Amino acid sequence: MNLQNLTPAKGSVKKVKRIARGQGSGHGGTSTRGHKGAKSRSGYKTKIGFEGGQMPLQRRVPKFGFKNINRVEYKAINLDIIQSLIERKNITDVNPEILRENGLVSRNELVKILGRGELKSKVNITAHKFSTTAKSVIEEKGGICSEI
Repeated sequence: MNLQNLTPAKGSVKKVKRIARGQGSGHGGTSTRGHKGAKSRSGYKTKIGFEGGQMPLQRRVPKFGFKNINRVEYKAINLDIIQSLIERKNITDVNPEILRENGLVSRNELVKILGRGELKSKVNITAHKFSTTAKSVIEEKGGICSEI
């Protein structure tokens, strides 16, 4: 075995496809683009959603509903979640910072307290919004609901 006998493994080296370099390359003439039409020309680009002249999907499907730009999104926290938090951490005051520390809400979310579940102990809750059932249950137990 000599240096001149060394060759790469069979199939590891492929011949480069040199397009538009004359008839002898095998890829001259139409340069692998076929004959005529928009797809064979330079600068060709289809429009997004173009379906060959057929009515596109986004125009076939009817418009529906609307997006309310004044909608305010709240993160819903139920009373049973607050009760489990009280039992685990021994908390008497609940506010968005405490909920954030325990991974229940993210940094910029607004908090709304909802009335699912039951509350067993007195707790002071500060939130952005309260449902009427949650407010009545909290005040019934002697707690305070304060809105931010």
